[in-house]
This record gives sequence, structure tokens and C-alpha cells, in this order.
Amino acid sequence: MRIESDLKLDFKDVLVRPKRSTLTTRSDVDISREFRFRHSGTQYHGIPIIAANMDATGTFEMARVLDSYQLSTALHKHYSVEACVEFFRALERPSAAFYSMGIARADEEKFRRVMEATVGSPEPVIRYVCIDVANGYTESFTRFVHRIREAWPHLVIMAGNVVTGEMTEELILSGADIVKVGIGPGSVCTTRKMTGVGYPQLSAIIECADAAHGLEGHICADGGCATPGDVAKAFGGGADFVMLGGMFAGHEECAGETVERDGQRFRRFYGMSSKAAMEKYAGGVATYRAAEGKEVLVPSRGPVAGTVQEILGGVRSACTYVGARRLRELSKRTTFIRVTQQLNEVFGKG
Repeated sequence: MRIESDLKLDFKDVLVRPKRSTLTTRSDVDISREFRFRHSGTQYHGIPIIAANMDATGTFEMARVLDSYQLSTALHKHYSVEACVEFFRALERPSAAFYSMGIARADEEKFRRVMEATVGSPEPVIRYVCIDVANGYTESFTRFVHRIREAWPHLVIMAGNVVTGEMTEELILSGADIVKVGIGPGSVCTTRKMTGVGYPQLSAIIECADAAHGLEGHICADGGCATPGDVAKAFGGGADFVMLGGMFAGHEECAGETVERDGQRFRRFYGMSSKAAMEKYAGGVATYRAAEGKEVLVPSRGPVAGTVQEILGGVRSACTYVGARRLRELSKRTTFIRVTQQLNEVFGKG
């Protein structure tokens, strides 16, 4: 046993220090990014925000709407082969929609069937893949990433989740273009409560970004963002992409049961390791494990377009406060200051 006493920070622990700027309006800020990925060589251009591959938010409907704003979606892994084939065949080629899968034999076989059914075009239909497990520290996971890389060299592979620099490097060297960062910070995740395992998300982003960028890799900050300001802090900390679940939940484009309580409409939203998810997709919680997610009711929020505007507007505004004309300049111009309070809540939260 050992204890690390170095300071580790979360989004709530910091604010971004403003700096002099020559920008006169938020409309001057370019919040798109261009990347060339290490292994696939694919050139990406878009706004690097991704809807999480949860069954509520990682829907075909969400992908179609977010694509119109140059945002991406990681589809949930429970669509049928036929539905996936139909969706990807109809997708515009520049779209960065991620096919998602786990590392079980059935996941790999399903992916092979989807890939075989979508060949024959002048270029591959599926170009982005999210290999997603709760614990990215196992040898079986790194071997799986390596196997997928060897089988389909053209793919942009996003793999995770991890929270430390050495495992970020391991995954990139195993074939990942993007490493997904975050253990326990999600709004409906209870991993930290159930296992005691985790890492403050902002520090994880900073450390993993440093490790990835040294190898010409990229990271995706997954979890912990509750406000547009948190998204800006994630980018300021070095994240190349930011993945959002709870912030996109409750919209018309989401899946999930609608519930009415006292005249107000809600949508069910749950973690993918929750009892609700495992009962739906695995026949219940296995006897060797415990649920590591919870179920909540999210007020129905209408079309996702309004939330997208809030998020993008907040990030643009953050850039103007530090003089970043482009999103790629934000991390270079960010100075975090530690705080004990984020907001004046004399009139309540919000």
C-alpha cells in the first residue's frame, strides 16, 4: 500500500483565470478542430464534442441532429446488425459517428458481421469505432484493441476508460487513436461509491493528455461535465474531445421511457452498469458483481438543439475570456486557479 499526496483536482475545484484579449465578439471564435490520427491517418474536422454511447443518448436520432452541428455521437452497442448497417450506409461520409462495442466474443462477431455487410463502397462506410469497457486496465482489453487495429487499419479507434498516463500510453501503442478518460465521474455512475476506485477528472485529463500528446495520440474526456463551463475546463485541461451523457439526456432525440409526475414529463436515464441496464440487456445483475450505476428521472427538455447552442456558446465565451481565437489555442492560454466556491447561490442553485 502507498499514498499519493499530490494535489488532484476536479472541475468544481478550479476556475479559469481571464486574460487580455484582442477578440471583440464571440462570433470570432472558431471552436472546430482538425486532427490527423496517429494510426489510421484519418483527417478529422468538426466540433470535438461527442454524445455518450449510453442507450439514452447514443441514438441514431441524436447522431443525425448532432451531425448537422458538426458534433459526433458514439452509438450505443445494443442496436441490431441490420439497424447498424442501414444507419451507416445512409450516413454522410464526413460524419464522425462511432460504432460502439465491448470486448466479448459476441461483440467482436457482431462487429465483423456489420463490417462485412457494409463493404463494397468506394471507401469504408464505418470509419470510427469506440471500444468501451468500464475498466481499461486489463491485458485482455489492450490485446483486443491491438487485434481490432490489425484487422481494420483504416479505423479511428477510441478506447477506454482509463485515468492515468501510463495506461494512456499503453493503449495508444496498442493501436488506439483516441483514449477515453474517466472512471467514476459520470452523473449516473456509482463506481466510486461501490468500489472506492476513481480519479478526479480534471487531473486525469491533464495527465492523460500530456501522455497522449507525447505519442501523437488524442484523448476524450468522458464524464463529469455538468455545465458548459465544465466542457470549457476539459478543453482547457488538454482534452481533444469531450464526451457528454447527462448533459444530452432528457431530449426528444433520446431513447428511454417517458414518465409523467404531477403534470410534468420526465425521461428515465440510467448508467450502463446500473441494475436497470443489466436487467434490460443481460437478464439481471450477475451473482459475481454489483451494479455500478443508478437510475434517475430527467425532466423532458425538448429538442437537443437548444442545449447544443448553450454548450457551444459557453465554450466560445470561455475562449474570448482568455483570448483564444481558436479552440486549439484554449489549453495553451488556460491558467486554472483553485477555488472553494464556484457560484453565489444566495437565490438557489442554477
